[in-house]
Amino acid sequence: MSRPQKHSLTLAGHRTSVSLEPEFWAAFREIAEKSGKGINALAAEIDAARGADTGLASAIRLYVLASLRAR
Repeated sequence: MSRPQKHSLTLAGHRTSVSLEPEFWAAFREIAEKSGKGINALAAEIDAARGADTGLASAIRLYVLASLRAR
């Protein structure tokens, strides 16, 4: 795996940065595209559903993992 890369996302009108490995970014984009959503919209859904003790980057990684396992 590669080193995490920081990308900016817009959630509820606010910019935030998320660091994920390039492989997770690629899978996240693919999942968003297949669901007909942009990565900001999908990240907002994940953000709204995550627990208070889970960081956004971790929640996205877990979402990607669950999506790939569901295939």
